[in-house]
Amino acid sequence: MNKSKLKIAAIVLVTMTVGYSFTALNKITIKGSDTMVILSQKWAEVYMKKNPGTAIQVTGGGSGVGLAALINGSTDIANSSRPIKSSEVGKLKEKYGTMGIEIPCAKDGLSVFLNKGNTVSELTIKQIGDIFSGKITNWKEVGGADENIQLYGRESSSGTFEFFKEHVVKTDFSPRCQTLPGTAAIVNAVKKDKYSIGYGGSAYAEGVKDCKVKKDAKSKGVLPTVATVKNNSYPITRYLYMYLKSKPKGETKAFIDWILSPAGQAYVQEVGYYPLK
Repeated sequence: MNKSKLKIAAIVLVTMTVGYSFTALNKITIKGSDTMVILSQKWAEVYMKKNPGTAIQVTGGGSGVGLAALINGSTDIANSSRPIKSSEVGKLKEKYGTMGIEIPCAKDGLSVFLNKGNTVSELTIKQIGDIFSGKITNWKEVGGADENIQLYGRESSSGTFEFFKEHVVKTDFSPRCQTLPGTAAIVNAVKKDKYSIGYGGSAYAEGVKDCKVKKDAKSKGVLPTVATVKNNSYPITRYLYMYLKSKPKGETKAFIDWILSPAGQAYVQEVGYYPLK
């Protein structure tokens, strides 16, 4: 169990020990994007230290899962690495009479992961799309070794999957793409497979190399950095969002206000993503 989950468990244990229920605390539940779990856990950990009367529970499952939980009323905040769909807004409106509240809370340079032993170090957006759609199947087609390309990607409930499909692949993924439950699993797979490729949130790129991404064949390859994500020169830049049914109140509002403040935004870069400003 990671430190953040231990922290949450400890708060519940202490509360029960002194004879109060968990609901006696100011409780905030957050569910959704696996990409955002490490960031939200960091925010929760720091905020709970500063506000010991508040308990924040963070779980993943994917952007679609988080938004479904928001619609069915089982979470206060839905984390999503893609914008909410019109169909999801329609369900919120039907059930609660609200269009929902969208709060961008960070930016991400969605990374394309390569094994460090791979001689290929940059690809165009089109080449990446063709690789994941199955049009390109051998590294020699993009200047690499004569070896088959192993694909690793996210499950369809993932906002990262949907964003990557819409903005990069632009068609169906190859049936040869092995789907894994979370970006950490993709990174671990790419670490072990010299001729593989994966994608995911930039904060997870440890032990692999980021592929330089080119807008087209004539462009220069760009890595995701604070500067390139901020000025949008990195071609696969996106916002990360929190969604609520209505305007936040009470402790939830205080928590979100802190996230969007310079103090909260300072932890975005520490985790490996990019602040809004």
